Amino acid sequence: MPENLDATDWAILAELQQDGRMSLTELGRRVNLSASATTERVKRLETTGVITGYHAHVDLVKVGFAVLAVVRLKYPGSRHQPLHQLLKERLEILECLRTTGDDCYTLKVTATSMAHLEELINELAQFGSTTTNIVYSQTLPYRGPHRAAQVE
Repeated sequence: MPENLDATDWAILAELQQDGRMSLTELGRRVNLSASATTERVKRLETTGVITGYHAHVDLVKVGFAVLAVVRLKYPGSRHQPLHQLLKERLEILECLRTTGDDCYTLKVTATSMAHLEELINELAQFGSTTTNIVYSQTLPYRGPHRAAQVE
């Protein structure tokens, strides 16, 4: 069941998605609330699970991961635990979505080199056939949900 968010809640979420390290005083100034009211709202959003965490966005190239790829995996098996274990162990796998259609999983992976990517793909291939697409650039980085995107 979705939380009932008002315009101020959405404004808080938009600001925090832009800068999760912003002080509550600055956040309150931007959304026209007192620091105490802002603190109360943010705590409620955290407690109800709307805000699930705060993250640093890391430049993959600057930390040695020059290759970014999307891997689609057709998983013919019915026991998913071995795959889930690999997903936990291989930290190069940044994101995994279980999907409908021909492919069962879509993964976002990073690697230090093409040889590193090949090693990772070979490990994933033990679970089924893979299709790999190398990412040239990220045209639209993850931006999180915004109220304007909701269909009323």
